[in-house]
Amino acid sequence: MTPELLSLSNAPLEFVVAMMTKILVVFLVVILMVAYATWVERKLIGHMQTRLGPTLTGPFGLLQPIADGLKLFFKEDIIPAEASKLPFLLAPMMILVPAFITIAVVPFGPDLTIGGYLIPMQITDLNVGVLYILAMAGLGVYGIVLAGWASNSKYSLMGGLRSAAQVVSYELAAGLTIVSVFMLAESLSLRAIVEAQMEPLYGICSFMPNWYVFTQPLAFGLFVICGLAEINRTPFDLPEAETELVSGFCTEYSSMKYALFFMAEYANMIVIAAIAATLFLGGWSGPFYGAINLLIKIVAFMLFFMWLRATFPRVRYDQLMFLGWKVFLPLSLANILVTGIAVLLF
Repeated sequence: MTPELLSLSNAPLEFVVAMMTKILVVFLVVILMVAYATWVERKLIGHMQTRLGPTLTGPFGLLQPIADGLKLFFKEDIIPAEASKLPFLLAPMMILVPAFITIAVVPFGPDLTIGGYLIPMQITDLNVGVLYILAMAGLGVYGIVLAGWASNSKYSLMGGLRSAAQVVSYELAAGLTIVSVFMLAESLSLRAIVEAQMEPLYGICSFMPNWYVFTQPLAFGLFVICGLAEINRTPFDLPEAETELVSGFCTEYSSMKYALFFMAEYANMIVIAAIAATLFLGGWSGPFYGAINLLIKIVAFMLFFMWLRATFPRVRYDQLMFLGWKVFLPLSLANILVTGIAVLLF
């Protein structure tokens, strides 16, 4: 008997509870990773620069994220007198919420069969999952622009305008780089893309998976670089640029609202890492249990992003625009052309 696909309309109460539990677990894992990504980054960059990083709060400084959270929670919450208060308050949530709901379409393991029902190891499987991700990624910039405008500060406004120009430049290139993945997988569903990468490489190399990083190395490199610009990470952290704009779009924020910006940055790191692993590195497929494979790939990407922060200086703004419009956009279009010819011929 073929297991019935589980959905809210045909599942009994216990399976609805199972689905809600799945959502809760994913949310808690992401929150935990966001909290301790700050500790890992401080320790990692500290050792790279011959420093110790956090050491005093708990063993090896492991309680430092909790101490930082408590400190920010009890700090005085200051709203500038000339700020537009409602947009000022809404902006941090407009950045954080898209980062968390984007993870809903990322598959993190093979389907489970319980009581004759298929429980997908994914919060929801949209047949246009990648378009959903691009849409949510585009919403995040509204929060940054709103924070810069509502603060009524020239530094914040400049940071918000930079973010708007940056996302226009890199969102287009990032979207075009993954068109080649659609062409190979013939689907916009992330689950279908992962399944397509389980086939033998080039249809003949049974000992190697058909991960798209092998057939689309240029698209992979472009997507990772554009992802760094998308989440405003070094060397593309120009919307903050503390040496130029104090703290950029979040200069006037304090207390927990300031903490929400940090949470959004690391949540976006996790999302970009999960998407890159899913589109180009086979997602949850690998030698271990599905969720373990995906987690290893996500952590590897995040360590790579942290290493870049400790290694590369911030680029100038004109260099950023030059890369986005005159390098990455033509390369992504050329990659689509070559991939289309290869698909037609082979």
